[in-house]
Amino acid sequence: MFNAKPFQLLRLILALACLPGRVQAEAISPLYRPAPALSGHDLAVIVNDADPLSRQIGEYYSQQRQIPAEQIIHLQFPPRQAVMSQRTFEALKQQVDAKTPAHVQAYALTWLLPFRVDCMSITTAFAAGYDPAFCAKGCQTTRNSPYFTSETDKPFKAHAWRPTMAVAGKTFEEAKKLIDTGVAADYSHPQGAAYLLKTSDKARSSRAQNFPKVAEALQNFWPVHYLEQDYISGRQDVMFYFTGLTHVPHLADNRFLPGAIADHLTSTGGVLSGGGQMSITEWLSAGATASYGAVVEPCNFPAKFPNPGVVLYFYLRGSSLIEAYWKSVQQPGQGIFVGEPLAKPFAYRPKT
Repeated sequence: MFNAKPFQLLRLILALACLPGRVQAEAISPLYRPAPALSGHDLAVIVNDADPLSRQIGEYYSQQRQIPAEQIIHLQFPPRQAVMSQRTFEALKQQVDAKTPAHVQAYALTWLLPFRVDCMSITTAFAAGYDPAFCAKGCQTTRNSPYFTSETDKPFKAHAWRPTMAVAGKTFEEAKKLIDTGVAADYSHPQGAAYLLKTSDKARSSRAQNFPKVAEALQNFWPVHYLEQDYISGRQDVMFYFTGLTHVPHLADNRFLPGAIADHLTSTGGVLSGGGQMSITEWLSAGATASYGAVVEPCNFPAKFPNPGVVLYFYLRGSSLIEAYWKSVQQPGQGIFVGEPLAKPFAYRPKT
């Protein structure tokens, strides 16, 4: 799936994606090559007109990101329900497809509920359409994303997928804080660090076996701390935080920089209403700009969760948050992305 990529980039991505391959110093060179980032011109905002909060978030976000009026898509469906049926979704998706301008490459949703479409996440459903191949009964792998590790800056043009992220909160104040943080991140080039934790929870540390490789591969480009402990506390420079626990303590004791990405590998982090484990919204409340979590039991397949090496590779080169995060998940069918999609802290201002 990677043989069309330049050889040096191939070797780096293989290593960071935890596939066979060894990183050499010369393989890191693509990190010096800036990547383009999606903008408001490339994004359509989807609003549920039956939900006053969705309308309020959609209006504010569209203003802050200068989304053209023709890229604000209005729908009507019952709000505040955790799960949407396949039938309801497919009728709505037809409307969205018909209203989306051809140049649009990604979507932003403006609600937390619903977060599922039957057995798959709502963000993947809008990105690629409903497909049972994204679901699994028991511990099974699911459909792969063609966008995984892709070098394209035009996902719909290249893969017929529009990566999707929920820009939302339980209240307008929460959503506004998230949006403002994402906008503030742009072009800020923060001096932060990444924290990759192998915790005492062995089942939820399945992706941690490759964390040392990521730290080694990026050691000359970004501070990456591989730690064997259950949490961090008192850190003032958190830009990336990847761990595995049902509940992550001391989130509020750290400072998350604008544009920060953080998530925990667990079974129901993306269950945004009534889950028994820590919700990914707690990362956002603590100051992170985006998170990802499972909406149904995914088992602990690393391919179903973000790969930190891939996230860092694209984000540090200047890609927008939605691009870097989506490109890091090989099998996204059971996980939801929540955050501010256009945050681009490592991008450079376009020349006028």
